[in-house]
Amino acid sequence: MDMDTSVVGIRYLTGYTTSALKNSFRLPMDKVTIYSTSTCHFCQAAKAFFAENNVAYEDFNVGEDAAKRQEMVEMTGQLGVPVIRIGDDVIVGFDEGKVRELLKI
Repeated sequence: MDMDTSVVGIRYLTGYTTSALKNSFRLPMDKVTIYSTSTCHFCQAAKAFFAENNVAYEDFNVGEDAAKRQEMVEMTGQLGVPVIRIGDDVIVGFDEGKVRELLKI
């Protein structure tokens, strides 16, 4: 009889089935990107939130990077910052509740 020994080993060592193990681990978060400017108070608040919650993010300063500013405008149709992208979701402004919901924190 063919048997997946890795599954048997997991059950033996931990007492959990593989599905229970999969559910106990948090999957990696979606990629987080923020389009910001250096003088934007809400941008700074969003970055502080990410730091406090150990959220890795990529930051594009659209005040200095014209290509990223154009990318942001094409994505949102406007120039307001911050623009926060979490996976495929885009938030204009810093809505902590929505960010928490999308990051599942």
